[in-house]
Amino acid sequence: MENGGQTRAETVRNGVAKLLETGLAAETDNILVHDAARCCLPSEALARLIEQAGNAAEGGILAVPVADTLKRAESGQISATVDRSGLWQAQTPQLFQAGLLHRALAAENLDGITDEASAVEKLGVRPLLIQGDARNLKLTQPQDAYIVRLLLNAV
Repeated sequence: MENGGQTRAETVRNGVAKLLETGLAAETDNILVHDAARCCLPSEALARLIEQAGNAAEGGILAVPVADTLKRAESGQISATVDRSGLWQAQTPQLFQAGLLHRALAAENLDGITDEASAVEKLGVRPLLIQGDARNLKLTQPQDAYIVRLLLNAV
């Protein structure tokens, strides 16, 4: 077991480093990083990620196209409507080879790294976007628990 960090990126960096240094993972082994807050991951979405990104050197993430209209705000007022074409909402799990993930998270300063894909992108690598699932929602706000309960009871 490895200690976590102050941030998600530090925690993943520590875990990947430990896997590599102990020989539990090789540089080319795939690592899946998943948020515990996404407790409704459909098995078919996971299978799709592994099937489509499992052999890809650039790795991949689950994501869904942004469906809602997006607004930019300043001082509590709308300043612009953002074009959502080409925008995707990232999900987890995210799949990368251990060596690539280790290099991507090796930076001393991980400010601005919000997920593993953003770290990999800083290396100039373009991970694959694999169709995610709306049921793979992130339990962040208290009202999200209601939706999660509905999803879990529907199974």
